[in-house]
Amino acid sequence: RYAEAVAATVAGGRSAVVVVADARDLDRLDPAMTAVLGPGRHVQLTAALGPARRYRAFLAARRGQVPVVIGTRAAMFAPVPRLGLVAVWDDGDDLHAEPRAPYPHAREVLLTRAQLATCAALVGGYARTAEAQLLVETGWAREVTAVRAAVRARMPAIAPTGDDPQLARDPGAATARLPSLAWTAARDALSVDAPVLVQVPRRGYLPAVACATCRTPARCPHCHGPLGLPSARAAPLCRWCGRVAAAYACPECRGRRLRASVTGARRTAEELGRAFPGVPVRTSGREEVLAAVPGGPGLVIATPGAEPVADGGYGAVLLLDSWALLTRADLRAGEEALRRWLAAAALARPGAAGGRVVVVADGGLAPVQALLRWDAGWFAARELAERRELGFPPAVRMVSVTGTPAAVTDLLTETRLPAAAEVLGPVPADGDRERMLVRTPRTQAAVLAAALHAAAGVRTARKAADPVRLQVDPLTLF
Repeated sequence: RYAEAVAATVAGGRSAVVVVADARDLDRLDPAMTAVLGPGRHVQLTAALGPARRYRAFLAARRGQVPVVIGTRAAMFAPVPRLGLVAVWDDGDDLHAEPRAPYPHAREVLLTRAQLATCAALVGGYARTAEAQLLVETGWAREVTAVRAAVRARMPAIAPTGDDPQLARDPGAATARLPSLAWTAARDALSVDAPVLVQVPRRGYLPAVACATCRTPARCPHCHGPLGLPSARAAPLCRWCGRVAAAYACPECRGRRLRASVTGARRTAEELGRAFPGVPVRTSGREEVLAAVPGGPGLVIATPGAEPVADGGYGAVLLLDSWALLTRADLRAGEEALRRWLAAAALARPGAAGGRVVVVADGGLAPVQALLRWDAGWFAARELAERRELGFPPAVRMVSVTGTPAAVTDLLTETRLPAAAEVLGPVPADGDRERMLVRTPRTQAAVLAAALHAAAGVRTARKAADPVRLQVDPLTLF
């Protein structure tokens, strides 16, 4: 669909820029562009090309030799003449946010370019962010969604494991890591020679362990960091300092046996391999990310964002350990969990008679309800309303000021803040630094930015020793 939108733009004599999150999305978009536009009509801009090829692609776009540029976040600045369309896919992915100053976000840069060039903008994805919902509610953009009948016809059958009917049939579903409903879905899919995708939020083997007797979390005796097991036969290892705690004894009960607190992807693959003997088991995660898997029977254990595409779709998709996504100390925890779930569920075979999706979570939770109905817009509107009530981005503009306490105080003292601005904090940051948050209504965002820019310039002119980092609407506030 993105390639078709680009083709319509090119047919009208205009150029287009399309930004995706990572190389796997780019590898899927590139052949679609070639099929629709023909060879030699677009270039890629990505760091994987290397300096020479990337510069040639940049020059081709700059000189107007090709009308379309696609790539990862670096492509958001691609110079193209007669810009007619900017598009971003899955704008909630944190890979779209540049970690280096001035911390531009691909969505914000492309929307600014669309405003300046008076061209079309397309923000798409399986999920919808609160920022995208704000564009709809303010009238800046219109939503492009299918009618509910079409959505119901295409979406897979999705079921939670924590609702009353499931608990009546399987009382252990509330505490089991792999309830009977998920087990049955995987077995049925394998019986018809279809692959099964299992999404596990944590990588590794056992990232966290606890005392088997008193359930006290196991901590490193040296730095008090969490202990984990890197493999079945390895000794406990600290995840902070890397020291081996071979002689670990619980400080509460002096017990030496350990049990799993958090199960990682490799341990899950080991357990499911025993449960389904003779079935191939593949893992996709940080060490090796698979782009695609064959359509025959098999188990694919993947961490969020590393799910490979299966030929013909998955017969079953199991979303395990939902608590690990939903209970993160993050403003975007629910939004991120839904985005991860929808991206995985979209890989299932479409239609109620096709693939099955089982989410191990309580069906009454708002993100789970949005998944069951495949209604990301409803959840985004709810999320935006809550942030508007509490005064969080994107309902307001918030600037993070991070540095040593003296440097942060110095900068804010020099800043002529707008009358409606609020200063929140401080909160601890990395090392000996602290963070202050400056909140202001969106109508005064430009005034606040100018004031902070002027104050930072004064500190630079004075050659202040301690730097201060300024971020507008950072992805992580605390």
